Amino acid sequence: MLRLSQVEGNRSVPAWIVPLFALGALVLVPTVVLLLADLPSTHRSEHWDVAWGGFDVMLALMLVAVAVTAWRSSAWLEAAAAAAATLLFVDAWFDVLTASSRTELIIAIVEAVLVELPLALLCLWLTRGAERFWSAR
Repeated sequence: MLRLSQVEGNRSVPAWIVPLFALGALVLVPTVVLLLADLPSTHRSEHWDVAWGGFDVMLALMLVAVAVTAWRSSAWLEAAAAAAATLLFVDAWFDVLTASSRTELIIAIVEAVLVELPLALLCLWLTRGAERFWSAR
């Protein structure tokens, strides 16, 4: 029988969640080592434009989801904000690391520092504070 673990108050999660995600993280360690050792520093990719365009569409949809869920005082705000924060962190990371010129790198760093990372941190703040904010209204 599965045991439930207490998580912040009354909510509970199945006991198998902890070992499953811990195992997933552990399995990634040798994978990362292999990737860093074996992958080339450069790579030419087909559909680069579609990959980045599609990513930005997903990011825009998540930002709209945050706006709509906040406007509606929806319980889904925390999930939308967490997803948006994740996409913003990933966007900043890959924009900086895939910049192919000094100008692109400067633009990517400025966007990350002034837009993407502050917005991601705001989203993370929403994931922690939204429930308290809505219950106080």
